[in-house]
Amino acid sequence: MSKLTLPVRLALLVAGTTLPMIVFAVGIAFYNYKQDRNDATRRVLENVRSMRLVLDSEVQRMTGSLQVLALTNSLRNDDFPNFRRIALGFLDQYGKGGLVLISDRKGKVLFSSATEDTASLPPRSNLTIVEKLFATKSPQFSDLFNGAYNHRPVLTVEVPVLRNGEVIYDLCFSPPVGIFQNLVEKQRPDQEWTVSLLDAKGTVFARVPNPGETFGKRASPSLYEEMFRVPEAALSSISLDGVPLASAYTRSQLTGWTVAAGVPESSLIAPLWRNIAITSLIGGVLLLIGLTFAVRMATTIARGDMLHNLLIEELNHRVKNTLALMQAIAVQTFRSASSDERAKFEGRLGALAEAHNLLSQEKWQGSELKDVVTRVLQPFLLSGPERIRMAGPAVPLSPRLAVVLSMIVHEIATNAAKYGALSNETGRVTLDWEIMEDTPKQRLRLIWTETGGPPVTAPVQRGFGSRLIERSARDQLGGEATVDFLPRGVVCTVICALDEER
Repeated sequence: MSKLTLPVRLALLVAGTTLPMIVFAVGIAFYNYKQDRNDATRRVLENVRSMRLVLDSEVQRMTGSLQVLALTNSLRNDDFPNFRRIALGFLDQYGKGGLVLISDRKGKVLFSSATEDTASLPPRSNLTIVEKLFATKSPQFSDLFNGAYNHRPVLTVEVPVLRNGEVIYDLCFSPPVGIFQNLVEKQRPDQEWTVSLLDAKGTVFARVPNPGETFGKRASPSLYEEMFRVPEAALSSISLDGVPLASAYTRSQLTGWTVAAGVPESSLIAPLWRNIAITSLIGGVLLLIGLTFAVRMATTIARGDMLHNLLIEELNHRVKNTLALMQAIAVQTFRSASSDERAKFEGRLGALAEAHNLLSQEKWQGSELKDVVTRVLQPFLLSGPERIRMAGPAVPLSPRLAVVLSMIVHEIATNAAKYGALSNETGRVTLDWEIMEDTPKQRLRLIWTETGGPPVTAPVQRGFGSRLIERSARDQLGGEATVDFLPRGVVCTVICALDEER
């Protein structure tokens, strides 16, 4: 991430906030689609149940009328000529194409509304339903089959004619198939819907759309496989026209026929794609606006950053010039002084310069304590890096603390190099630090411990370096510094308050 440019970072920020919102909006649109689809499937199931009730009502009306015919005296007395007048009156209410037959147990036709010459008529072709009617003494409803008398696919509603509690005839009515087609067209809720009526074997005998092309065909495989498992269900299917449907079906307990209906999946998914397109368009516009704003902000920030860097470079240049001038003045001033005094002054000046260089690299935003200490102790680590061990947590320092602590550590290390553990080949130094949390304001404790150096004796008079350490800690850091001259080595402890904004 540190290698990414500012415009890229801002662009990622905009994308990271905008894209999740777009994804969330798309998720909401998909959730609404699932809800709408479930609602549509439930609505389809409710409609097929309603259409089944209408179908059963129509068939029951036919059955009831036939049962009334079966009770007429002319039929029970075998007065077929008189019964013909009654039968034709019954057929008038259904229009052309209807047929009434009367047959005995063996399927011999004894009466036909189409002709008086019953002797020339062949026996009933659908003997299975005739035998079932005589066995059960109850109305029967056939599947679609080719009629032997009108030579076209027909359905039949058949009731028994009873005499003294025994079935003597099969009264069969073949209604015009157009009745069921009209029923489907009237019950169709919408022009997009596909509605079908199927017999007990799954053969279509009424359908919209394309009734002529699908009449007499078996239901589509997806529906056919399901409709014989359970009497009612909602499912996804493919129609005979090849259209994916969200469909439902229900089977009539009266006739065994099935009502199936479905709405095109395309009509359900179209709002989803429309919502996704609108969401994506709006999201894309917002993303584009955000990216444009990010680029402009990055340009403005980059200009400010360039100005900031220019000012820092100018400051660095002037500080270095000042330090160089101070060094030149010191050389002239200490010309008659000893080399040791000149080295002390130049070392302190060098510590200031190193702290300044470190802060310049961090653009005067502060630095880590370990980096400051390492930079100051670098000259003392050249001969033996293992002689100085440093340990402590990461502590960010403000520029002010970094400069003052660098001076203090430099003074301590200089004294150790001249008189203490760093003045021989066997001495060691341990520099530990910690953050003290037991005070209202965080404080830093820095402990310099020397071992293995020359014998330690307390100085009779404190030098300038010791006074510099104590005054810097007290006056500039708001803390304290103590130096203990223990037999095993010098221990210097510096305690200072940490800036709240570092």
